[in-house]
Amino acid sequence: MTNQDTPRIADLLNTAAAQAAPLVEGTDDASLGAPTPCAEYDVRDLLNHLFSVVVNFQALAAKQAPDFSVTPDRVAEAGWRASFEAEAGKLVEAWAAPGAEEGTSGAMGLPARTVGSMVLLDLTVHAWDLARATGRPFEPDPAVVAGLVDEVERMAPMGREMNVFGEAVDLPEGATAFQRLLATTGRDPHAW
Repeated sequence: MTNQDTPRIADLLNTAAAQAAPLVEGTDDASLGAPTPCAEYDVRDLLNHLFSVVVNFQALAAKQAPDFSVTPDRVAEAGWRASFEAEAGKLVEAWAAPGAEEGTSGAMGLPARTVGSMVLLDLTVHAWDLARATGRPFEPDPAVVAGLVDEVERMAPMGREMNVFGEAVDLPEGATAFQRLLATTGRDPHAW
């Protein structure tokens, strides 16, 4: 259960999805093969990963088992840009459902709020990855960043152990909260 001062994950996801969807919508087919800050993904792979995350974390919100065993090529489907926005909307709805933030979430066995923060982080950081890979600006809503900072610090050791975070990047003094968050995940905000 969250206290009155803690924003609901669904509200933060709604904000993050509203910022990510236009980036997906505006991704030109010509850039699908471009590299991204995620060394293992080009733009197409990154978009397919984002789709997979958005769909599977709907199941986790409902305390059901996700299926991360395969990442379908959603970008090959007609209307994939609109489909992403629709799936992101379903993600927000799933996390807004009563009880979604309570207890543990599905097979992960983690507190539901932590799992919700994981998808919020993916949506936010991968929106930055997509923006950088396609030469567009991106600055997430400060409330989303504030909602992630403590959780990302707690998640970082597990993220590194699971190879989803790189080693933290040292930043100069004066780095923004979002730059520090990116650095915690192993991204160098100044390299892109």
